[in-house]
Amino acid sequence: MATILPVIMCGGSGTRMWPLSRETHPKQFIPLLGERSSFEETLAMLASADVFDPPVVITNRDYRFLVGEQMQAVGSGGQIVLEPVRRDSGPAVAVAAEFAFRRAPDTIVAMLASDHAIMDREGFVALCRDAAATAAEGHIVTLGVKPDHPATGYGYIRPGAPRGAHAFAVEEFAEKPDAARAQEYIDKGYLWNSGNFFFRADVMRAEIEAFDPQMAAAARAAVENAKQDLDFLLLDEEAFTAAPKISIDYAVMERTTRAVVAPADVGWSDIGSWSAVRPLSNPDANGNVLRGAAMALDARNVYVRSDEGLTAVVGLNDVIVVNTGDATLVIAADAAAQVKTLVDTLAKAGRREVREHRRVARPWGYYQSVDQGERYQVKRIAVKPGAALSLQKHFHRAEHWIVVRGTAEVQRNQETMLVHENESIYLPIGSVHRLRNPGKIDLELIEVQTGSYLGEDDIVRIEDSYNRT
Repeated sequence: MATILPVIMCGGSGTRMWPLSRETHPKQFIPLLGERSSFEETLAMLASADVFDPPVVITNRDYRFLVGEQMQAVGSGGQIVLEPVRRDSGPAVAVAAEFAFRRAPDTIVAMLASDHAIMDREGFVALCRDAAATAAEGHIVTLGVKPDHPATGYGYIRPGAPRGAHAFAVEEFAEKPDAARAQEYIDKGYLWNSGNFFFRADVMRAEIEAFDPQMAAAARAAVENAKQDLDFLLLDEEAFTAAPKISIDYAVMERTTRAVVAPADVGWSDIGSWSAVRPLSNPDANGNVLRGAAMALDARNVYVRSDEGLTAVVGLNDVIVVNTGDATLVIAADAAAQVKTLVDTLAKAGRREVREHRRVARPWGYYQSVDQGERYQVKRIAVKPGAALSLQKHFHRAEHWIVVRGTAEVQRNQETMLVHENESIYLPIGSVHRLRNPGKIDLELIEVQTGSYLGEDDIVRIEDSYNRT
């Protein structure tokens, strides 16, 4: 059998996992269960070259450098396709089908989420082989997970008559139920809808054309007029914007006669809320999970994660505590679904903590806020070897750079100089400047900003290695 083209959907914002997941650094890029992110774990699971082709990753333009870094970290090649605007899963699948069809009409595509957990990797790879064989016959295969409890956060699928050796006809897609209806679904043999699909490119392309011609046309034009942007393929913005915001379930799966479901018993979780993390994280004898500088005394079934500073829980049961340094969440385990509502409330209040962490990733490294007050701000900046910030200027702030590790090459107006450890340099308001790391180790420095306005949008980029001008 031909190998499978895995297409990983990697554009979600993951608001239910706040405060660890932020708009600029969502949950698929964060190590929630181990040392690697769920995106990295997905890439590692697809490493079998005899089963999978190098992956195609469809992501938001804002996440392109995070995706590239994490692919490099696990040694994964492949193509990164950028959505210029946010859309639902329907347009992403349409683009994937069009992309694969241009390779070969009978290409078998696996549409996979980047933010799910699969505990049984070998079982998942075997499941992919079976699903691909079923898809090669012209079916659109969705993976239906065997429920182990009456979950109310998932859609359900009612399987019907057998379709081949490993799949069943889809009799019904059911919306997320209440607890009583969820138990009824389990008693009747329903499966959870995992949101992972397998299809032949020509089959999915034809079904999208039949059920949503507007989305099909938008996907064709977006791929046809896509442009290379550094190492990324950027879909045409005008064409992709014309695609409707719709899930692939509503656009195709609930309407097609080609849908089949393959039962999956591979230890799957969508990690859809904090309540899902504790049971997947090897709780101790008291049911507790402690990560980072965390302690629990006289407590049961608690999840405590502390990424900065000590966090202690005493005399509490069934709670979740997440401390990221700039934000702390304390919530009853059975109320974890309300985190999304909390984030919406914080966003309406204009809270910065919804959008970004104190440490903000950049393609050249990162910066981290250390302290700020009226007319000043202090940041820690780290620049990777060989990397450089944009050539830029500011209208409202001056900057002092103090090098604490490595060597900085600084361009200031018409002069270029090297600044070593324990040395500093002053950049007046309006000066054109650039910072580069010419060394072999990370460059670390402290930046002190002073001025009347210190927002990140007071940056005029003149030249940039990452096409951000």
